[in-house]
Amino acid sequence: MSGRLGLIAGGGGLPGAIAADCASRGREVFIVRLKGLAEPGLAAFPSAEAGLAELGKCLKALKTARCASVCFAGVVRRPDDFGALKPDLSALKYMPGVIAAARQGDDALLRAILRVFEREGLVVEGVGAAGAGLRLGAGVSGRMTPSSEDQADIEAAVAAARDVGRTDIAQGAVARAGRIVAREGLGGTDAMLAGVVPAPDGPRGVLAKLPKPGQDRRVDLPTIGIRTIERAAAAGLKGVVGEADGLLVVDRAAVIQAADRLGLFVLGLPAS
Repeated sequence: MSGRLGLIAGGGGLPGAIAADCASRGREVFIVRLKGLAEPGLAAFPSAEAGLAELGKCLKALKTARCASVCFAGVVRRPDDFGALKPDLSALKYMPGVIAAARQGDDALLRAILRVFEREGLVVEGVGAAGAGLRLGAGVSGRMTPSSEDQADIEAAVAAARDVGRTDIAQGAVARAGRIVAREGLGGTDAMLAGVVPAPDGPRGVLAKLPKPGQDRRVDLPTIGIRTIERAAAAGLKGVVGEADGLLVVDRAAVIQAADRLGLFVLGLPAS
């Protein structure tokens, strides 16, 4: 998609990676930095800041910047107490529907928020489309390749990641020796990997990160970065797998370099 992109930026490095990827392809970006969440460095781009419930301020900024499409990227945790949010006047009419959707799960909440922006005339652009250069390719990236012994771990980790996704909680799992040793929870991938103890007989096991079954892929695609690779290596794993075009890789060159240095394979699987 062409034209200026409006990027709603939560926490983490993904929004900056998408902005940089767009800039490398000559596409203009305007960023709405979510207060208390977005990385400070995003202020270097044309941008504005808005609170999590300041929909009116957010929409006005996007329209003033003449953005035809909008993309949501970065970490935004669902509030425990919606009453603590401070919606602006424009947001008040949408809050009952948003809160009702939140009770159904994260995916329902995301879809409700997307509908708000669509009703205001903006096209919602997926993170995989906005950050096309970040998508994991099919097959092996880097020098390391999985062995025949790794295949059982790949299959088990993929199946477990899909099961976790069906709960609408997370997107990852770890398998070793064909058995599940960790499932991602609300703490995220880093917390899951921190609890994985390396096998005494050397590196073995696989981390799988996959989109949730049936999720709206315009938002919340799984993401890996250098830290993911480093923590997978510290957990004694041999590789990381994801769905080709369904996993985003932040700072791809550095990620592959780290994987090669630490002896991990990175594998893109066909969608299924």
